[in-house]
Amino acid sequence: MKLKKFVRLNPSQLLVIVFAVSISIGTVLLKLPFSTYQGISWVDALFIATSAMTVTGLVTVDPSLTFTIAGQTIIALLIQVGGLGIMSFAVLIFMALGKKIGIKERLLMQQALNQTSIGGVIRLVKYLIIFSFTIELIAMIFLAFRWVPQFGLGQGLFYSFFHSISAFNNAGFALWPDGLMQFVGDPTINIVISSLFIIGGIGFTVLVDIWNKRNLKKLSLHTKLMLVGTLIINVVAMLFLFTVEYSNAFADFSLGEKLWASYFQAVSPRTAGFNTVDMTTLSETTLFFMVILMFIGAGSGSTGGGIKLTTAIIILLATVTFLRGKSEIKVARRSISASYISKVLAITIISMVFVFGAILLLTLTEDASFIAIVFEVVSAFGTVGLSTGLTFTLTSFGKQIIIFMMILGKLGPLTLVFSLANPAKEKIKYPNEDILTG
Repeated sequence: MKLKKFVRLNPSQLLVIVFAVSISIGTVLLKLPFSTYQGISWVDALFIATSAMTVTGLVTVDPSLTFTIAGQTIIALLIQVGGLGIMSFAVLIFMALGKKIGIKERLLMQQALNQTSIGGVIRLVKYLIIFSFTIELIAMIFLAFRWVPQFGLGQGLFYSFFHSISAFNNAGFALWPDGLMQFVGDPTINIVISSLFIIGGIGFTVLVDIWNKRNLKKLSLHTKLMLVGTLIINVVAMLFLFTVEYSNAFADFSLGEKLWASYFQAVSPRTAGFNTVDMTTLSETTLFFMVILMFIGAGSGSTGGGIKLTTAIIILLATVTFLRGKSEIKVARRSISASYISKVLAITIISMVFVFGAILLLTLTEDASFIAIVFEVVSAFGTVGLSTGLTFTLTSFGKQIIIFMMILGKLGPLTLVFSLANPAKEKIKYPNEDILTG
């Protein structure tokens, strides 16, 4: 009876359960003696496992000093599984064993990859795995040319392996206590790492669309919005950081380092979580600007979190459409359906409710500034991983709140809500009546 009830679970519920089981396994592995030098508490092991599986990058302990090579390898594997998706690897195993992939599995894949239909999801998974492993391997080779001469063959290769996985999956885990600050002006590290998390953050659907069509005019509306939106938001963010932090956090940098630092910290907040500057030296203006970027997040179907860039674009377009007195959103000779706008609003409102609730709770339990709490919560929700240092001093309850926000950001607010209650289909229609607003 119980087995039949489990089978009847909807895709959202199954996805949450599989994700929870995977995090639990990761927690146990990180708690084993060979994973750490001097041991780790269960709550810290759970936090790191969750952070890796949700490809966030927030840490309560220093990975470079706490975990052995075995432990760091486990973290890298958790990042890879979390970034590409548990169900993607399940499908890979199914195909390797010659098993048939049924409707239930395809529905799970649709939910996990945030697709609008089950058509083509298996083909998308194949592309996803091939693209990911190929890109990570190429990046690892480039990083190895830079790090092997500096750190030696064994350590240089491991650093290249770990950071190529961490960057492409937008995890933000680094194996130095200060992140990537020592490479602030290094062109190779800046270009390779940022290229990895930008490509990973755009979304696999976009990558497949570009690969298949290879013609800008034939690209889907989603792909066009992602490419244009990513370019605009990155350029604006870079100019903002360069202007605001020129004489502040970047004061001691050369002009070249200022430009690299502005670029890297502009493209990192929406998804990646890597830092090449000390986050505590940034002004509150910059930190709040980064909060906005982290809340927006990456692309739909990508390794990043947040409400997603396309969601933010549709909200902006809907607002402009309303102010212009028009009833239908039109962009690039396409119109956006009302049902999609309702979904966008639901994602945003649910996200804001959880984010505001987490901030409220942490203001009661944590001894920290308001901007530090807001930054940490949104960083967790956006699965970004940037921190002003609050994570290391969180109370046990505070850690549990951040763990929940990381899971929420990775699975998505709608997935989590649908896992708790099946959305009912409307059977009765009522007459319309306007209410006063504004």
